[in-house]
Parts: sequence; C-alpha cells; structure tokens
Amino acid sequence: MSRMKIRLVLADDHPALLSGIKHDLAGVPTLEIVGEAADSGELVKILQSKPCDVLITDYAMPGGEYGDGLTLLSYLRRTWPALKIVVFTMIENPAITREIAKLGVQSVLSKAHDTSHLISAVHAVHAGATYFRASPRETEDAAPDLALARNPRALTLSTRETEVIRLFVSGMSVNEIADQLHRTKQTISAQKTRAMRKLGIERDADLFRFAFEAGLGVATDGPRQDG
Repeated sequence: MSRMKIRLVLADDHPALLSGIKHDLAGVPTLEIVGEAADSGELVKILQSKPCDVLITDYAMPGGEYGDGLTLLSYLRRTWPALKIVVFTMIENPAITREIAKLGVQSVLSKAHDTSHLISAVHAVHAGATYFRASPRETEDAAPDLALARNPRALTLSTRETEVIRLFVSGMSVNEIADQLHRTKQTISAQKTRAMRKLGIERDADLFRFAFEAGLGVATDGPRQDG
C-alpha cells in the first residue's frame, strides 16, 4: 500500500522564491503541495478550503488581510491548533525566534539554508518534533549570542518594540501598524519613539540601517512618512 503524503501549503510574498521552493519540493515523493499563497489573506482562504498537514510560511509578508509576523502566527495557532508550521525566513533575530517558539510553532529555519534543511524540517514537525536552525554562518550553539553581538543594542528592545520596528521598516505606517497589532496609533508611536531612544537613533533613515544590520527586516528604499 502506498504511503500517505504530507500535504503542504506554501506562503511567501516573493514569487521567484515561492516558485523555487515549489520546484524543489515537488520532486520529494513523501510531499504533496496542495496550495500556494502570496499573503495572509490568500493563505487563510486556502487553509479554510483544503486539508493541510504542514504550512511553510515566510515571517514578513506585509499587506495581507490577517497581517504577518507574530500577529499572523498567533491567529494560525488559535484557528488551526493541529497545524504544523515551519517559518522559513530571512529574519535572523533570536528575540523574535523565541517569541515564535512560545506560540507553539515547531520550526524556524533561515532562508540561507538549502532546501534539504527545509525538507528535513517538514518531516520533523510532521512527526511531532521541533526543528530550529540558525543561518549557516553561525554555529548551532552560539547562534543567538553571535546574532545579538552584531548589534548588542537590540538586547535593550522589548519584543513589542522589536515587532513595531520590524513592521515600520517593512514599509508600514504607524497607523497601519496600529491596525495590524490592534493598538492605538499613540501606543505604536510611543513604542517606536521609545525603541529609537533606547537605540540612540534620532532619524528614521538610521533606524532602517540598524534594522537591516540587526536582521529585523530587508533593505528598503527608505523611510515612509507616518500618516
């Protein structure tokens, strides 16, 4: 009798990367891709309509109806508690990784790894195990310390401040962040201001530079205005 395949849904807002993952996983006989999504809205629609064993999702996917980051992952854990989740991301920040793990997400994997690690992660979480890997340039045991050593000021930020900064440098305004995190504009603005004060940063341009170096986001064309 043939072995049951692990049903996968893929979510990433970069079409080329999504296509590459799909291509690499399509040849694995134990896996079956049942859906692809470019944002959280598409992802939720797929999960509502198709059975899924393991979700492979990016962490930062701005613009979707259900948000991204911790907001989206929290929603997914509440709505589909049995769903196994692999977060496949370029963000290398141990504070965020710890918060993801606290939600019950079974795997966080750096996109710097090749697809073989992703295949291993899928099989591990499907079997009930966890699979956390730092980027290849960091040793497994010292990864969090080394990541923070690149920007030790990141240690001063709370988890919420870190998330606000990540969303801001992804291109969202303070109003948009407030809507996604279900907070007031004043609260988000205060958290952003407090984070910048802790980091010794006065200009948004410097905040973007710090966030990129700390692994909180990707490079952007520059800050957008709050409004």
